[in-house]
This record gives sequence, structure tokens and C-alpha cells, in this order.
Amino acid sequence: MPYSVPPPETSDAAYLTHRRWMLRALELAEAAGTAGDVPVGAVVVGPDHQLLAEAANRREQDADPTAHAEILALRQAGQRLGNWHLNECILYVTLEPCPMCAGALGLARLGLLVYGASDPKTGAVRSVINLPDGPCSYHRLAVIDGILAGSCREQLQTWFAQRRRARS
Repeated sequence: MPYSVPPPETSDAAYLTHRRWMLRALELAEAAGTAGDVPVGAVVVGPDHQLLAEAANRREQDADPTAHAEILALRQAGQRLGNWHLNECILYVTLEPCPMCAGALGLARLGLLVYGASDPKTGAVRSVINLPDGPCSYHRLAVIDGILAGSCREQLQTWFAQRRRARS
């Protein structure tokens, strides 16, 4: 599927920066999994690569269907900046955003999305549907996918396998 905004070039230095922040998102995801939530972590970084916000899934802990890591991190970043326009920010998340989160990224005018594992069931950026480039979106989102994808995917698969074993 063609994208209106091509992803920025990923140099070796940029890749190392993306990897660094994705590793932090993986740590947050691990904490979510330990707490009983699906292990997804998100980090929002500002234009000077400073940490603005970080969050992990909290749907189970908060009994809140909207408490996805991306939503929580976007809220924190907006509050920290005092502005809901996050057009100079980068969101790092371990799993491709769902439709709710992809919609929120567009509404936040996010500058760049970097995610690890694709989501073949509910991915709303590239895998199943492409909300950011769809006709209902007026913000075109730059995307880099696959950063530490293997680690992100393995973390999710291991968590779900453990949950299945515990139920049987």
C-alpha cells in the first residue's frame, strides 16, 4: 500500500536511537505483562530526543478499555508539553497500533510512529488496515516498522503461551 508520507531514512545512528527507545518500550511491556496486562509498552520522545512520556498497557489494572500504552503515553506527552499537537514527537511502541490508537495518533498530529511487531489481527497502520493514510484521516503519519520486531513478537507470544498454559 503506498504511503503519503514516506518514512524518514534510517541511518545507522538513527537505527541505534530507535533501538534504544524500543528497548525501553520493551521494558515497560514486560512490566505490563507481569502485572497481568498484555505486554505492550510505549515511549514518546520529543524533538531533541528527550523522554516526554512512557506507559504500559493498563486495561486490566485500571478496568479501562482505553488504557492502551499508546493512549496513556500520548496523554502524558500532551500534558507535559501543554499542547495536544505532538507533530515534533516520536512514539515508540512494541506492537502495531489498533484502530483506536491509530486514530489517536492522527488526532495528535504525531510526527513519527516507530513500532516493533506487526499485528496481523488488529493492526491499523499497515497490517490489516491503514487508518493514517485512509480517506478519513487528514494527517499523514510517517511510520517506521520492524524495530526489534523479533524481540517484540517473542515477548507477546511468550506471554500469551503462558496465559494459555495457566488456564489449562
